[in-house]
Amino acid sequence: MTAETTTHTPTTYEDLLASVSAGAEGREILDPATGELVGYAPEHSVEDLHTAVEVAADKQKAWAALSDAERCDYLQRAADAVDAAGEALAELISREQGKPLSGPGSRFEAGACSTWLRVTCSYDLSEEVVVDDEQAHAVINYRPIGVVGAIGPWNWPAMITIWQLAPALRMGNAVVVKPSEYTPLTVLALVEILNSVLPEGVLQVVSGGREVGAAISTHEKIGKIMFTGSTATGRKIAESAAATVKRLTLELGGNDAGIVLEDADPAAIAEGLFWGAFINTGQTCAALKRLYVHDSIYDAVCESLTALAGQMPMGHGVDEQNVLGPLQNKMQFDIVDELVKKATDSGARVLLGGDPDYEAPGFFYPATLIADIDPDNALVVEEQFGPALPIIRYTDLDWAVEQANKLEVGLGASVWSSDRDRAVEVARRIEAGTVWINNHGGLDPRVPFGGIKQSGYGVEFGVEGLKALGVPQVING
Repeated sequence: MTAETTTHTPTTYEDLLASVSAGAEGREILDPATGELVGYAPEHSVEDLHTAVEVAADKQKAWAALSDAERCDYLQRAADAVDAAGEALAELISREQGKPLSGPGSRFEAGACSTWLRVTCSYDLSEEVVVDDEQAHAVINYRPIGVVGAIGPWNWPAMITIWQLAPALRMGNAVVVKPSEYTPLTVLALVEILNSVLPEGVLQVVSGGREVGAAISTHEKIGKIMFTGSTATGRKIAESAAATVKRLTLELGGNDAGIVLEDADPAAIAEGLFWGAFINTGQTCAALKRLYVHDSIYDAVCESLTALAGQMPMGHGVDEQNVLGPLQNKMQFDIVDELVKKATDSGARVLLGGDPDYEAPGFFYPATLIADIDPDNALVVEEQFGPALPIIRYTDLDWAVEQANKLEVGLGASVWSSDRDRAVEVARRIEAGTVWINNHGGLDPRVPFGGIKQSGYGVEFGVEGLKALGVPQVING
C-alpha cells in the first residue's frame, strides 16, 4: 500500500497489470464488455489509510522544502514516464473501465494525464504584490496545505486522478489517493508509473471501500479533499469534513443542457452535439444530457444527429474500430435502461437505439436518441450518465433558458448558433459553471472548471485551480 520510488517504469500491459494486481486474495475486477477477469485489486483497510497518511505527512516536509522548479522537474519526468507507459495504461483503462482505445477514449485519457502534468507546471505563481504605496506594502504567496486526500470516480479514473494530484504536488503537498471500487487497477497503475519517478512517500494510494473514503473525510491530518463524484456523496463529504474544517473542491453531478438556436446549421453541428453527449458512452459529468432545439430546425437536427449516431461502432474497447464502449457497471446500465423505458412509456419517440440485448455479454446500451419528449420526463430532469439523449422542442427562447436553469445542478451548458455574439448573450443567462459555444464538454488545462448550485464548488485547472491547492499567506509591512 505504501508506494515507494522505483527505478523501472512498467511499459507493457502485462508488466503494468502484474505490478498492481493483488493476486487471487484480492477482489476480482471484471471487464465490463465481456465479464472476463482483468485482475485482482487489493482491499486496503482504514488502518492502511492511517499508515499512508502518516507516511505522506512525514515525507511532505522534504517535498515542500524543494523549490517550485525542482518539484516541476519531478512532475515533468513523471509525465515522461506516463508517455512511456501510455499504451499499456490505455489498454488497462479499456479493459477495466470499458472505453475504447480509439476516438476520445483510453489513449486520449492516457495522453491527457501527461498533458495535465506538463501544463500544471507551466503557470507562473510568483509572489503577488497586493499593495505598494506610501502607506503600505503587502504581498501574497501560496504555501502548501500539507496532505491532500484525492477521491476519484470510475468514469475517467486516470485523467481525473491527475487533475487532483498534479496541482497538489506542485504546490508542495503530499497526496493520498482513493480510487473508485469499480476502477482501482487503473489508478494503482497510474500511481505506480508516477512513483517510478517521484520521491518515496509523497504520493500514496489506498484501494478500499466506502469506509476508506469516509475515513479520508474525517482524518485530522488531511487538510484538503479533492472529490469528483455524485452530489449525494459530495454532501456527505462536506458534512464529515466540517469537524476538522477541511478545505474542499467538489466536482459533483450535472445534467447539462444544450440550447440550439434557430440560426444554427443542423448538419454542421451534428458531430459536436454527438460527442458532447456520447463521449465515454455518455459517462461524463459535463456531458450534454438534455438538448433543447428550436422548432424551426428541430426535425433537421434530429435527422442529422440520428444519421451520424447510427454510424458510430460500439463494442469491446480493445477492438480498434470501436468508438463507443459498454457502460462501466450493471448499476449504471439499469439506471439508463429504466430512464429510457420511462420515456418510451410516456409516448416519446425513439429515433435510435433504446433496445439493448439483455442476453449479450457486457453492459452495452446502444446509442439512444429520444424525440418529442415531455420536458418534465425523468429522462430529462434526472442525470442518466449514459448513452441516451432526450431532444426537447421549443418555440420560445425564454422558456428554453428557464428549462435549462430549473434544475438544482449547474455544471456545464452549451449554446449552438451561427451568430457567436447572440450565442454569448444567451450563454450569460444560463446558470452553469461553464457554458460552451458550439461545442460541449471540451476541457482545457489552462481554463478553470467547476460547478455551481449542487454541482459543487471550487475550481480546477489553470492558475485559479493551482491556488486552490495552497494556503494564501499575506505578508503585510
